[in-house]
Amino acid sequence: MMAILGQNKVLQENCLIANVFVPDTTETNLPVVVYVHGGAYQVGHGNFLTANELLKVKPVILVTFNYRLGIHGFLCLGTEDAPGNAGMKDQVALLRWVKNNIATFGGNPDDVTIAGYSAGSSSVDLLMLSPSTKGLFNKVIPESGANLAAFSVQIDPIENAKEYAKKFNVTNVDDVFALEDFYRTAPLEDLFTDSFMTRKDSVFVFSPCVERKTSEEPFLLESPYAILSSGKYEKVPILYGFANMEGLMRTQYFDTWKDSMNEKFSDFLPADLQFKNDDEKENVAKQVKEFYFGDKLISEETVLEYIDYFSDVIFTYGTLRAVKLHVKAGNNKIYLYEYSFTDDEDDIFLVPHTDNVRGATHCAQTTAVFDAHPFFTRSGGKISKEYKNMRAIMRELWSNFIITGTPVPAGSSLPAWPPTGADGAPHMSLGRTVELRDALLERRMRFWDSIYEKHYREPQPPPAPPVRHTEL
Repeated sequence: MMAILGQNKVLQENCLIANVFVPDTTETNLPVVVYVHGGAYQVGHGNFLTANELLKVKPVILVTFNYRLGIHGFLCLGTEDAPGNAGMKDQVALLRWVKNNIATFGGNPDDVTIAGYSAGSSSVDLLMLSPSTKGLFNKVIPESGANLAAFSVQIDPIENAKEYAKKFNVTNVDDVFALEDFYRTAPLEDLFTDSFMTRKDSVFVFSPCVERKTSEEPFLLESPYAILSSGKYEKVPILYGFANMEGLMRTQYFDTWKDSMNEKFSDFLPADLQFKNDDEKENVAKQVKEFYFGDKLISEETVLEYIDYFSDVIFTYGTLRAVKLHVKAGNNKIYLYEYSFTDDEDDIFLVPHTDNVRGATHCAQTTAVFDAHPFFTRSGGKISKEYKNMRAIMRELWSNFIITGTPVPAGSSLPAWPPTGADGAPHMSLGRTVELRDALLERRMRFWDSIYEKHYREPQPPPAPPVRHTEL
């Protein structure tokens, strides 16, 4: 997986490269879509996916790019040299470059959509909340990842930096400047060793953070929850959604984790929950385990419930919670969907330990919109007629939104798709049929609302560092 996502690429901090894809047309002032790649804020690159087929639907300009990742992109110490969010500031710099230069390529600098998948999805969801991006885009497509997901923003960036440094036998981790010196001088290759996918709490060590004020222009000075609750941000049309089995990506750890989950489920609770003591944590873990698994053990018999659990704690609840706050803040231009199409020709959709059950895995909707990529298929290049048709529908929906701000504009042959409400209704079901449905995952969302209302731990900025004295 790491090799395909970019771990075998040349690693360098000087990585700010943009790719501009221009359709074969004499038209100018074209709509622009900027895609942010995923990879858990640790790996990946702008060339990972291509969108030639999307560009053939209607003439738009596509921009992809690299940004700093891992420690170099997301170390957040609150110091002048490591204030945090370097990778997000790269994304802002790219958007400013697009604003100033895209007309040269035939694009309209005042008609820019930002889109992203996985960590790129949470990136564009965060870009929407940052004052530094005002006027740089006017539509957003977050695909499987939200600004309220536990992995999107570090809960305690200083503690993360300390714990990671201890892996390299750094002893004076309580000295923030010693931490800064370590991360500045450690070889780049050594720092890219975090096994981020195996964390039981479903977060990554280094990701965006809430900053404290320094001399550098900040990206984020408040938590996403605080900003969404205040309503003080630019409201733009949003095409929000996820796949119906996002947690299928976690089945690679099922055999390793099932016994541990039965023994101590609390280790697998999301990292953005807090508790007064261990007893309270264990009681909540018991509630959560019973909600998903009832009185059954976590085993091959309950693998679908295992998938639902990880779908919710990593992707779906954060998205639907953000939708609720957006709508309450006055955004009436949010279009919500769940993607569930699976191709019978491709075993990547098969759920292990089941009798041929299939589900749309993490970012399956992205792979329907983009060109085929070997990372997302096991079919050897064969796709069914039904999947070809579904991909055409997805590309039409995405193109419509990029151009008009709505996935189904007037006159379209597709089913009408009105904006959603705070309860996640209506939403569009994108599967074997394309049909409008009521509230999305209502029962599961109500359950998590009851947990987060009592136990949510809001991300905090790092504390102000002590004054650094320099000997003369």
